Amino acid sequence: MTKAIRALLLLFLLASCGARDFTPPRDLDNACAIVAERPRYLSAMRATERKWGIPVPVQMAVIHQESRFVGNARTPLQWTLGVIPMGRQSSAYGYAQALDSTWEEYQRETGNRSARREDIRDATDFMGWYMDRSHSRLGIARSDARGQYLAYHEGPSGYARRSYEAKPWLVRIAGSVASRAERYDGQLRACRRR
Repeated sequence: MTKAIRALLLLFLLASCGARDFTPPRDLDNACAIVAERPRYLSAMRATERKWGIPVPVQMAVIHQESRFVGNARTPLQWTLGVIPMGRQSSAYGYAQALDSTWEEYQRETGNRSARREDIRDATDFMGWYMDRSHSRLGIARSDARGQYLAYHEGPSGYARRSYEAKPWLVRIAGSVASRAERYDGQLRACRRR
C-alpha cells in the first residue's frame, strides 16, 4: 500500500470517528421505544426536569413537534423562481429549533457558552430554561404542554398578546402537542420510565 492510500484511509477513519448520528429514533409514536433506543435522551430530559421542573413528556412532545428528534434539523430553504436558493426561513436549528438570538440569550443567561443546539442535553436544558421563563413571566404551568408550546412558538410577547388566536393552524398543532405529551406520559408510566 502506498503512503498516499494509507494516509487517505487514516483520514477517512478519523473523520468517521467524529461523525455524529442525527437520525431520529425509529418509532416516534412510542416514548418507551424512543428512550430504549436512545437512553441518553431520557437522561438529558430527566436532568432538565430536575433543574427546571419541565416534565419529560412535555419536553418529548415539543421536540417531536419541532424537529422529530432530528439533532441537526433546519428550516426549509426558500427559493426564488423555483430554482435559486435564497436562504432558510429562519435561523431555527437543532432538536429544539432554537433561533440564533434566543439561543445566544440562553447561553448568556445560563453561562453555558459552549452549548450546542444539536446536543440533546443542551437542547433540553434550553427548553427547560425557556419554559421556566414562560412559567415565571406568563403564569403557564410547567406541565401545560399546550400553553408552553404556544409560548415557545410565539415568544413571550406574542403569547401575552394572544397572537396565536389569529392562527388556527397553530392552535391545532398546540392541541396535538398536548395530546402527544399525555400519550407519552401514559407510555412512560406503563414501561416504568417516569
